[in-house]
Amino acid sequence: MHELAVTQGILDVVIEAAQRNGGRHITAIDLVIGDLSSIVDDSVQFYFDLLSKSTLAEGATLRFRRQAATATCADCQHQFTVGVPLVTTCPQCGSVRLHISGGRDFYVESIEVNDEDSGGAADPQRQ
Repeated sequence: MHELAVTQGILDVVIEAAQRNGGRHITAIDLVIGDLSSIVDDSVQFYFDLLSKSTLAEGATLRFRRQAATATCADCQHQFTVGVPLVTTCPQCGSVRLHISGGRDFYVESIEVNDEDSGGAADPQRQ
């Protein structure tokens, strides 16, 4: 359910950026989502479709890029990719002394805008 507030934040950021730069229609938004962030792509897409109606972002494509988390063993320095559920031991030496980094980010990486008025021509093709 927290995706609703997060998606509203995304929409606010991209609309403000587009308006500040003279964009009339947002065509695509690139999002980076960490594997450990608990953000669900489909939920963000669902809320985006609802919230973006009648805005500059209506019909925009959301492109999701997942960011992996990395664990580093404090004993043997072995590095490996982790996800949910988190592993509790190093696969190389069995140590429980793991440092997890990355995989928690969630941000707008870029947006694509059209600075020309679409005149509604592109809207009928988007459902």
